[in-house]
Amino acid sequence: MFKFFKRVKTVVDSELNALLDKAEDPVKMLDQFMRDMESDIREAEAAVAKQIANEKMLQKKYEEAQKMVEKREEQALKAVEAGNDDLARRALEDKKLHTQTAETLKESYERAKLDSEAVRKKLDEMKAEYYQMKLKKDSLKARAESAKAKTKMNRTLSGIGSDESKRGFERMEEKVLQFEAEAETSEDLRSSNKSLDDEFESLEKNDVDDELAALKRKLGKE
Repeated sequence: MFKFFKRVKTVVDSELNALLDKAEDPVKMLDQFMRDMESDIREAEAAVAKQIANEKMLQKKYEEAQKMVEKREEQALKAVEAGNDDLARRALEDKKLHTQTAETLKESYERAKLDSEAVRKKLDEMKAEYYQMKLKKDSLKARAESAKAKTKMNRTLSGIGSDESKRGFERMEEKVLQFEAEAETSEDLRSSNKSLDDEFESLEKNDVDDELAALKRKLGKE
């Protein structure tokens, strides 16, 4: 369990660049690493709790055996005081058995206590590493997001200046120039047609004046 936790930490430290080079999303991978670490910590906490429970059980059994040793000692003393050597002897024999049991339980308890301290210390180290990696993950995620944003922006900007974009822009510019030329030509034609009509109108007006003058001459008005 602890070994796997260290493997995950090594992956985050040593293989991040390899992940970035692949098609994998580093942000998602970092989140997955953190979930794996959290799972390892929960397993370690369960193991520590189990070890502590075992330590307390052995401690309780050792203390009970020790109390029986003390109890049989007192009983043997009372039996001797009462002049009952046989009862005193039986109490001392049972005391001997409880003494052996107590010594065995004491060794087991002390060993379990050391084991509990060791796994507790290991769990504390795991949690410290986890929080360090969490800070590092947050920093790496921010860097990854920033890099992705820069990449997207650079691609957008490079697209603006691409040959295809330039050609498209030039085509639109040519169309605008063409529209402007057509509009100018249309205006010239309209002006030309207007001048021609004005000339004919003037000509027609002159003919009427001539006819009017002729009529006046007939009537002797002039």
